[in-house]
Amino acid sequence: MPWREVSVVGERHEFVRLARMEGANVRELCRRFGISADIGYKWLKRWEAGDRDLKDRSRRPRDNPLRCSSEIEARVLGLRDAHPAWGARKIQRCLARTIAVPAVSTVHAILCRHGRIDHDAPSALRTYSRFEKEAPNLLWQMDFKGAVTLANGVRCHPLTMIDDHSRFSPCLKACANEQTTTVQKHMETTFRHYGLPEAIYVDNGSPWGVPGDTGEWTRLGVWLIKLGIFLMHSRPYHPQSRGKNERFHRTLKAEVFAFDIFKDLRHVQRAFDQWLEVYNFQRPHEAIGQEVPASRYQPSGRPMPARVPKVEYDEGEIVRTVPSTKAYISFKGRFWKVSHAFRGERVAIRPLDADGNYGIFFASHQIGGINLKQPASRSRRA
Repeated sequence: MPWREVSVVGERHEFVRLARMEGANVRELCRRFGISADIGYKWLKRWEAGDRDLKDRSRRPRDNPLRCSSEIEARVLGLRDAHPAWGARKIQRCLARTIAVPAVSTVHAILCRHGRIDHDAPSALRTYSRFEKEAPNLLWQMDFKGAVTLANGVRCHPLTMIDDHSRFSPCLKACANEQTTTVQKHMETTFRHYGLPEAIYVDNGSPWGVPGDTGEWTRLGVWLIKLGIFLMHSRPYHPQSRGKNERFHRTLKAEVFAFDIFKDLRHVQRAFDQWLEVYNFQRPHEAIGQEVPASRYQPSGRPMPARVPKVEYDEGEIVRTVPSTKAYISFKGRFWKVSHAFRGERVAIRPLDADGNYGIFFASHQIGGINLKQPASRSRRA
């Protein structure tokens, strides 16, 4: 099957990167990318041989001796000019991969001496604490960065996903809107290549939550439940609870949008693809000890199924089908409201206690409640 040309990075490059990660299942990755094992191993072999089309890092030995100070300064300034938003720590860490380099303070002094950094500028204070999952794919954070108006007047809505443990970003897309169909399309592609995460952390806005709707469920959330992905919502008006994604957005703004004016969505996507290669595989990340995100990431062992599974319930459970045109179910002679997102789906009614309280469940998720002692005027009679 021929490769599909999707971006500057390319599917071949993405495949090789994933296949070289520790613990990667090469044959499973070949299936996800729609290629034969022979083709997959062919590209791996070409990578190992130093094929120029796949090579992205210098093959220079790590133990090169320290050269003259002018050489070091040229390298420091060259890396800073290539990545104007990077500070001394990131530059020092990148150079250390190929040559012996001076201390971070010396790199900082070089940048100041050549006018690349204002040495009088105050540094930001970090008083917050961090948490992270203990392994990749246990939790992804997903969000839309604030819309950006392009030169042609179109508004770009950057869709971002990052892995909580590694800070690896499996998806960065320049979208024309924030609609469910757009988000689901990009999630399907990402799941095919990287597998399914255990949970996804989102805010309460569309298309993940609908303020005022029962349980704040959406069709996208229902689709994720069927895939076995737990959808977690942050507290309203508390963006700091999604700090990793917020920090990713600030980095995206500082390293992509601050240095170019984009004419259209295709132009933005090309820039995203180029930058994401740097972010995942080259750029040191302070929160993970100046390692690159790819060093802590590997694809999920849960592949994207060919068909979305149906929700099954135990024999003997009370099961109702939500009408496709109305968001309610009938129980004990009365109608009980559920979210519009579950229209056409099968739900289970399970007792919560012996006092007439029942829960309405979709799979293992409680999506509503029933109180038989509630006055009939508050619910419609069947």
